Amino acid sequence: MIIRGVETWTERLPLTRPYVIATREVSTVDLHFVRLENSLGVSGLGCAAPTAVTSENAEDCLGAMDVAARDILKGRDPRLLRTLARQLQSECSQYPSAVAALDMALYDLLGRSMNVSVATMLGPSMKPLPTSITIGILPLEETLKEARGYLARGFNCLKVKLGLDYDEDLERLRALRLACPESVRIRVDANQGYTIEQTRDLFREAHALDLELIEQPLARGKEEDMLKLSGDAQRLMAADESLHGPMDALQLTVNKSFGIWNIKLMKCAGITGALDIADLAVLAGIDLMWGCMDESIISIAAALHTAYACSQTRYLDLDGSFDLSKDVARGGFTLSNGSLHLLEEPGLGVTLAD
Repeated sequence: MIIRGVETWTERLPLTRPYVIATREVSTVDLHFVRLENSLGVSGLGCAAPTAVTSENAEDCLGAMDVAARDILKGRDPRLLRTLARQLQSECSQYPSAVAALDMALYDLLGRSMNVSVATMLGPSMKPLPTSITIGILPLEETLKEARGYLARGFNCLKVKLGLDYDEDLERLRALRLACPESVRIRVDANQGYTIEQTRDLFREAHALDLELIEQPLARGKEEDMLKLSGDAQRLMAADESLHGPMDALQLTVNKSFGIWNIKLMKCAGITGALDIADLAVLAGIDLMWGCMDESIISIAAALHTAYACSQTRYLDLDGSFDLSKDVARGGFTLSNGSLHLLEEPGLGVTLAD
């Protein structure tokens, strides 16, 4: 069972609507895709979503993915998955999303070849969890309008982007909490836009606002400042930009400045890197949140399979494919009453759209 064929390509995909976060405005995304085919005619798919978060140039990322697929994977046996994944990590360390795409394509290929799902390959799968759906930084009335639209579609967990103006953020959150039923969960993400004083103030408001978690309030590199918060505040905080790969996770286990880790396959070079982080989370007693960029169904499914195989998983923020006005793939999972359900299909359960 040798990898005989490799194919890589790029798609520029518009979003359903542009959105604003504390660091930029986004209206389109360039996604890179890979298809691996073995000697039996079975294929595996992967998707890379290079962004400013991963510090990758989109063109260079595609080039690295193309070279690695040809030079490292072609002619190799995908059953040597862990060895191949480590080689990809070592030789393409500057391009984590490229490695993520190749890594998940290997898992998809191996699962399809064995006629089992990736989640089954990885271990016992947990029950479906709700995913949050993201509201960007918007004026108050637009925030409430978008929230009403998401609730009408069956979502029951909202993630609100913050970080440009603390007073306006607080006004939006108070109005949103009043407008939503008590059963609706609200999470916030400051995208590194706050000071330690603002973070402390927001935690004081968290109980009245019934906030589920506060994601990355301070900039990467200021993890020591998080120790100025109370233990209760730290447990409510989720590391995103502060957590890329396993080495970051290892450092964060030392002081436990965050009680939650947000794993994104694009940051940590795929399923293999995510599992390394998850193992550390088990040892450190850290809860896991699984996030994403604006991504194809392919990589969202890869994150979901991995999430459901990890015992520390508590939160999903896997809404990236819902932001695309079109996708190159279909399948992977279904959305029901705001929760994500895996398909009973081999591999990642995805196929290329017609």
